[in-house]
Amino acid sequence: MHRRIPGALLALTLATLPAAAQRQAQNILLPDVSPRAEVRQAVGMAEIDVVYCRPAVNDREVWGALVPWGQVWRTGANENTVVTLSHDAVVQGSPLAAGSYGLHTIPTESGWTVIFSNDHNAWGSFAYDESHDALRVAASAREAGPQERLEFRFENLDEDSADLVLHWAGLEVPITFTFDADAITLASIRDQLTGLPQFFWMGYTQAANWALQKDLALEEALGWAETSIQNEERFENLQVKSQLLEKTGKSAEAAETMDRALAIANAAQLHNYGRTLLGQGDVDGAVAVFRRNVAQNPDAWFVEVGLARALSAQGDFAEAAEQMKVSLGKAPENQKAYIQGLVDQLEAGQDIN
Repeated sequence: MHRRIPGALLALTLATLPAAAQRQAQNILLPDVSPRAEVRQAVGMAEIDVVYCRPAVNDREVWGALVPWGQVWRTGANENTVVTLSHDAVVQGSPLAAGSYGLHTIPTESGWTVIFSNDHNAWGSFAYDESHDALRVAASAREAGPQERLEFRFENLDEDSADLVLHWAGLEVPITFTFDADAITLASIRDQLTGLPQFFWMGYTQAANWALQKDLALEEALGWAETSIQNEERFENLQVKSQLLEKTGKSAEAAETMDRALAIANAAQLHNYGRTLLGQGDVDGAVAVFRRNVAQNPDAWFVEVGLARALSAQGDFAEAAEQMKVSLGKAPENQKAYIQGLVDQLEAGQDIN
């Protein structure tokens, strides 16, 4: 049994609504013929968001017919297709500021014009005004497999760029977006370090290490590393500070800082640092670190494994085999067969590094 709202109450309720809302209140929602869709892609710390409606081919001729050549097309169905950029970008080689834009295109048989309009709340292209363009760029269509419903997707994702690909009815149109990823990340780091991460060691260490790897803002990164150490001195932040000091030409201070790091490192940290030195080709440095690990952490079963690998890299298979046998006596049962195999290789004069 349906409950009926009293006529007087219904009239009063409707009277409080704007005319458009009154009309909408009398309607029900039904499925859209061209359903709404959204695709979003992070590109580094930036983000591209596309909201559009997906028309179907429905046995129609699309290009040059349903979508005429040489005319502005809404590039979707219903209201505007809207592209939103979280940060300034370069689109097909031309700059476009962060913001939301109505996406229109002019398809031709020889090439496409892609339009980003400041009017992103319009209904399709019916009220399109060229004077409100934020950017026009050229793009090329390519043949593609059948696609019943219009689709936008992202391809060729890199740390600073991605292609937004329009695909429908046997054609694809890629549009390349590029961001200044390092500048965006650096600005984000500075902003994040004004929040809760500023009270802990980890965020500052992550920021300093990012700058170290990118070779950017090194003096600022040294400050981050030092703040991390002040919050809590750890092997990780001392190591990053040492590397930053080395990169900025302060070798003596770098060595002193690394000595502090090694003095408080646990067995796993020393082992991993030694493996890093081996990977960099600093065999003698790796041997020294592994010997230190053996002395500082004699109860850890794997410390002699690291030393044996470094000695093997030096060509000292005899001592390497002896060190590996020490590890064999301490290793857990599930590692003994593996360690024994390394002993056998070393005794046969085979490099295990």
